[in-house]
Amino acid sequence: MLAVPYGRSSKVNQPFNALHGLATLATSGTERYVSDLDQLTQSLARNLKRWRGERGFTLDALAARAGVSRGMIIQIEQARTNPSVGTTVKLADALGISITTLLDEEQTTRVRLVTPEQAVRMWSTGAGGHATLHVGTENAGPLELWSWLLMPGDSRTSDPHPSGTVELLRVTHGELTLVVDGTEYRVPAGTAVTFEGDVRHTYANEGPEPMEMTMAVSVPPTRSVPHAR
Repeated sequence: MLAVPYGRSSKVNQPFNALHGLATLATSGTERYVSDLDQLTQSLARNLKRWRGERGFTLDALAARAGVSRGMIIQIEQARTNPSVGTTVKLADALGISITTLLDEEQTTRVRLVTPEQAVRMWSTGAGGHATLHVGTENAGPLELWSWLLMPGDSRTSDPHPSGTVELLRVTHGELTLVVDGTEYRVPAGTAVTFEGDVRHTYANEGPEPMEMTMAVSVPPTRSVPHAR
């Protein structure tokens, strides 16, 4: 089976600060900040605490599920730190929600339009590659729609996602080198891929031109823990 990983990859070939990346929007080749970084930090703090409570997870339980320290979760819930994108992804996966839900101020309307200016650029590389999260939903489990650009030499590796996660993608330009659980696949423009995302996987551009693709990620819902406090 051909494969392609998550826009939610936890590693990229250069470091970055998550909330700065999450707050940066793509606008016609330029970048601007979504309202205010502090506002985004507050939204993350509020939503993490709310969803942890709805799932019935103690701090220790969420820390164990997500592989994130208890102290880090406390700092995030108190809006005292800007976590990495990898940490944000782990927390969203552990809670069984999309990254957009974890970051959004509110999701109350039945119809939601997301303009190009509102799409969240999750990460970028020095060469110009980047991934943008366009929209997400919680109906029947988290579902996210992404667009990716990998410049020649760019690569991104993702740790395994929760069992039942499915990723679908279609390369629109260039060629993607996809490695799923140690097996390499070449995915040229026009080819679509689907695979189960519960194994380690890497997206890379080993070709001479930029690689562009559209990706959808479906994550199974997480059950609440009864009687937990």
